[in-house]
Amino acid sequence: MMKKRSISASKASLVLFLCQMISALDVPLDSKLLEELSQPPTITQQSPKDYIVDPRENIVIQCEAKGKPPPSFSWTRNGTHFDIDKDAQVTMKPNSGTLVINIMNGGKAEAYEGVYQCTARNERGAAISNNIVIRPSRSPLWTKEKLEPNQVREGDSLVLHCRPPVGLPPPIIFWMDNAFQRLPQSERVSQGLNGDLYFSNVQPEDTREDYICYARFNHTQTIQQKQPISVKVFSTKPVTERQPILLTPTGSTSTKVELRGNVLLLECIAAGLPTPVIRWIKEGGELPVNRTFFENFKKTLKIIDVSEADSGNYKCIARNMLGSVHHVISVTVKAAPYWITAPRNLVLSPGEDGTLICRANGNPKPNISWFANGVPIAIAPEDPSRKVDGDTIIFSHVQERSSAVYQCNASNEYGYLLANAFVNVLAEPPRVLTPANKLYQVIADSPALLDCAYFGSPKPEIEWFKGVKGSILRGNEYVFHDNGTLEIPVAQKDSTGTYTCVARNELGKVQNEVRLEVKDPTMIIKQPEYKVIQRYGQVSFECIIKHDSTLLPTVIWLKDNDELPDDERFLVGKDNLTIMNVTDKDDGTYTCIVNTTLDSVSASAVLTVVAAPPTPAIIYARPNPPFDLELTGQLERSVELSWIPGDENNSPIKNFVIEYEDGLHEPGVWHYQTEVPGTQTTVQLKLSPYVNYSFRVIAVNEIGRSQPSEPSEQYLTKSANPDENPSNVQGIGSEPDNLVITWESLKGFQSNGPGLQYKVSWRQKDVDDEWTSVIVANVSKYIVSGTPTFVPYEIKVQALNDLGYAPEPSEVIGHSGEDLPMVAPGNVQVHVINSTLAKVHWDPVPLKTVRGHLQGYKVYYWKVQSLSRRSRRHVEKKILTFRGNKTFGMLPGLEPYSSYKLNVRVVNGKGEGPASPDKVFKTPEGVPSSPSFLKITNPTLDSLTLEWGSPTHPNGVLTSYILKFQPINNTHELGPLVEIRIPANESSLILKNLNYSTRYKFYFNAQTSVGSGSQITEEAVTIMDEAGILRPAVGAGKGYSEILFATSPVMHTVRPTFYKVQPLYPRIRNVTTAAAETYANISWEYEGPDHANFYVEYGVAGSKEDWKKEIVNGSRSFFVLKGLTPGTAYKVRVGAEGLSGFRSSEDVFETGPAMASRQIDIATQGWFIGLMCAVALLILILLIVCFIRRNKGGKYPVKEKEDAHADPEIQPMKEDDGTFGEYSDAEDHKPLKKGSRTPSDRTVKKEDSDDSLVDYGEGVNGQFNEDGSFIGQYSGKKEKEPAEGNESSEAPSPVNAMNSFV
Repeated sequence: MMKKRSISASKASLVLFLCQMISALDVPLDSKLLEELSQPPTITQQSPKDYIVDPRENIVIQCEAKGKPPPSFSWTRNGTHFDIDKDAQVTMKPNSGTLVINIMNGGKAEAYEGVYQCTARNERGAAISNNIVIRPSRSPLWTKEKLEPNQVREGDSLVLHCRPPVGLPPPIIFWMDNAFQRLPQSERVSQGLNGDLYFSNVQPEDTREDYICYARFNHTQTIQQKQPISVKVFSTKPVTERQPILLTPTGSTSTKVELRGNVLLLECIAAGLPTPVIRWIKEGGELPVNRTFFENFKKTLKIIDVSEADSGNYKCIARNMLGSVHHVISVTVKAAPYWITAPRNLVLSPGEDGTLICRANGNPKPNISWFANGVPIAIAPEDPSRKVDGDTIIFSHVQERSSAVYQCNASNEYGYLLANAFVNVLAEPPRVLTPANKLYQVIADSPALLDCAYFGSPKPEIEWFKGVKGSILRGNEYVFHDNGTLEIPVAQKDSTGTYTCVARNELGKVQNEVRLEVKDPTMIIKQPEYKVIQRYGQVSFECIIKHDSTLLPTVIWLKDNDELPDDERFLVGKDNLTIMNVTDKDDGTYTCIVNTTLDSVSASAVLTVVAAPPTPAIIYARPNPPFDLELTGQLERSVELSWIPGDENNSPIKNFVIEYEDGLHEPGVWHYQTEVPGTQTTVQLKLSPYVNYSFRVIAVNEIGRSQPSEPSEQYLTKSANPDENPSNVQGIGSEPDNLVITWESLKGFQSNGPGLQYKVSWRQKDVDDEWTSVIVANVSKYIVSGTPTFVPYEIKVQALNDLGYAPEPSEVIGHSGEDLPMVAPGNVQVHVINSTLAKVHWDPVPLKTVRGHLQGYKVYYWKVQSLSRRSRRHVEKKILTFRGNKTFGMLPGLEPYSSYKLNVRVVNGKGEGPASPDKVFKTPEGVPSSPSFLKITNPTLDSLTLEWGSPTHPNGVLTSYILKFQPINNTHELGPLVEIRIPANESSLILKNLNYSTRYKFYFNAQTSVGSGSQITEEAVTIMDEAGILRPAVGAGKGYSEILFATSPVMHTVRPTFYKVQPLYPRIRNVTTAAAETYANISWEYEGPDHANFYVEYGVAGSKEDWKKEIVNGSRSFFVLKGLTPGTAYKVRVGAEGLSGFRSSEDVFETGPAMASRQIDIATQGWFIGLMCAVALLILILLIVCFIRRNKGGKYPVKEKEDAHADPEIQPMKEDDGTFGEYSDAEDHKPLKKGSRTPSDRTVKKEDSDDSLVDYGEGVNGQFNEDGSFIGQYSGKKEKEPAEGNESSEAPSPVNAMNSFV
């Protein structure tokens, strides 16, 4: 044994982790590459450890291995070399290590019993197989014995012993008679695990002479028979009854040891009269769910896949009416070794480090031993790069001679595990596995992935170039993957071309070229449109497409998402679908699908077929109502209804609709029951218990529905137990120490009888607790208090009524209430990707400290200061939420050249946990914004003075300013462009030697070390002689006004008066943006003629897409851009219609991140406002109908029913929950429970209606949405109202609002 080094557990685990993550190479599964690389042997196939063979057939001991060069094979037998060349009966298969022992030509299997082991060896190492134990199967004959007849008194117990011969493997036992019929078994007579036949008490019918025990040996396919046993039962009167005694096992206690993963079989067979019943329990616990089975009439307890947790005392109890007896079996579960971490192959480069880890568990704890190339590592040749530390081998600075195969053996008294893992040290120049000149085709604006699969040792570095001699690709527009793939997230047409991948390491360099083609997307420029066509007419749908000229599109038409009918009436043209002689079955949705090899688009339209105008000579009408309804064959759950049809009125009856009324729960309300074809006049109806049925029939033809028939006679069904249990059972805690159990109550007719209640049961999961149950009234919620924080509970809710319980309900898993997380995420790291984007990593918190459902992590980050200004400002924290157990995230929208702080918090359903320590990071420089202003003053004949302000956002250290200018003539043509670089510390400049009376256009921007920022433009004119000044005139159709000057005479002796340059108008200045997630408010200042019509142009910053244009209504100086993408940088500019080339300078803004936390006020949602309006309109219609009916005189059927039943508005409330019941939709054929009403004082209890609008919004105060409209009137304000004996402040719900309206 090697002496173990003492290494700190934490340091060792960290070292091992880093080694495995960094050092090991991945060898691609490329067949050509695998054929060329050297590789130590690997055992790929071997015979089982315990190998029982048929002694009549040849013995085949498998051993297959792979390696480069191909390995050679050798064997040991019983620990010594097995020379197969000296045994003529033994051969080895070619190119294999598999042995074939010839038994069929004179060999004996018993001579080859033993322990075999295979070794596969090449120049890089040796791998070994398991120890394979070869044993021939045995099926010995039954020993002859003299069997005496069994004479037994009626009622006594009896055991017929089988005692089969010991075979290999053990035989399967069964009992039959002389006619080869299996003997019947029952709770009284059964076969034990040992094969004996047990009689708990014998009966006269047990007398027979042919009780025969058979033993079947599967390996040799033979069956051995024991001599027949005779049993004679004699009767004595009276038969004495006896209390139970155990036939097996004997005594009061016994023990049993079973191995982990096996099947545990425990048996108890008892004698007694009457026949005892067996029951099993586990002392101090419960039998495992889903793994426990009872066999042999519950005399055998079977637990599959046992583990250490199944150890304990199992008690079997045998009981009859005279008493009981029990036996306790103490079960201990041991374990043969099993893997925790099996060693894995290592592929390393010379000089690299790595580790082999071999960790196993078992009971008792297994011993770990290492071998190198099949030799114990203690006596194996020395390797200076190798150090053994218990279950780990550490390799440092390996060389090619370090290649070897290592074996790890984990063993205890119950077995062993053996694993081979090689260390392969390779020095290989780079290879590119992607085929040369591979063509990739993508659609524009979609991602393009160019592969560069590679291999080399050491691991090569990958670089990409566009073109053969292009520059190396860098920047945010590309993504470089670790496997060598180049990703272009948004491929454009100009991305087409040849791309070169270069792989290099210290042993060489290789390159490969691939080609990318970017295609135009396929579009449907003329889509099919909705059509209404008369029957027997003709209809056509158009589908005109535009596609890339190099792609071949295929057009497919579907009807209702399925293939078109196989009908010659459907004609598919190049750009259309035509349907001839349209019929009713052609009604539906037609879809045009256009497919190319790269994309697919579709468009749909609906076809509605209507009846053709009827022939005037024939009058079609709705059918007359059926009559003479009769009920026959009344049963508890069914009845037969028959009727006589009314007149068809020239249109055949298509079907009959049957409706029912429940006079017990909802008198006067008719519900749909079923419908039958028009040729049928009888129907068998399924019924529900506890319903007073009446039926009526409605006939339907092409024209419409008839009036309902007269109701049938009433039929009251009997009450019964509930058929079903409540649905949607949930357990969610509202506080850290409670569990709120909720369910959907049964409808009125689902109760099947009076006195509906619920049995609520719960117990903590994975804890040996009994069920706790309580019976509650007809409510839908129960609160369990005093629970631990966030633990799982098993929950079930069972319905019951006065007649009994519903079937046993299924169990659901709920959780008690959550509490705030306890710890903060650790190891927070920030990786700055570019000047506006960073990636943050953190370690997940242990789940047990979350104390609730893990919803995700929140990252708080804020700007501390700008590194260029060194000035602090108000800290505005931003929040990003990352859902689930995510451990990283991107921080967009950062400001360049700034210092930031962030922290991370874990979030559960209760809220946020503590924050991690603040992490400081800095963003690099970026390009600056445009200078804050550019003014042109002091014009002279040949000079202008420029003044400017530094950029509002320098985004770094300014290095210089760039001024470009050029003259503009009267036809707006531009002259030569002049560029001047100005030091960053300057704020003004005098331009001299300019032409007099000339307009100049100036372009001005700032620079940092990263590059140039956006520019600001301005125009100005050098002055001329005072005498030549003309009035300004606005040029027709021009974007500005010109001030015209005449040059002064050369001989003028008086100093001319100089004029400052007037502002050139019209112009748009100070474009500002205020951006949110999906919209932005744009505002600007305008100088120029009145009544200008403005427009706003915008697009994605840095994109080459065309500008999108939005027209501004009126002459407003603001506009709201909607439908923007969250977390995206946009460019924007403002222009005026009719003024050619007249636009503002560009501004850049960024929308907010998508994951930022926001709440939506339900009162602002269109669907909710529409719903409220619909409800109010419905109530108004009901009021009008009631008013008309109340003012009509005389009696009528509905009036009589109202007189017979009190107004439901003033009916007394239920005693159990204070409600009037609930309306609900009918399900299947069952009736509905009576509708719920609000109390007469218009109050609603919170537990009955808590759908307050306040709950959907952010408070009771008024709010404004994005377009400025006020929606606060939809937020409920709390008012105090009386509510059943106490006063509470409740928010009015929509129900309250409707009742008040009534």
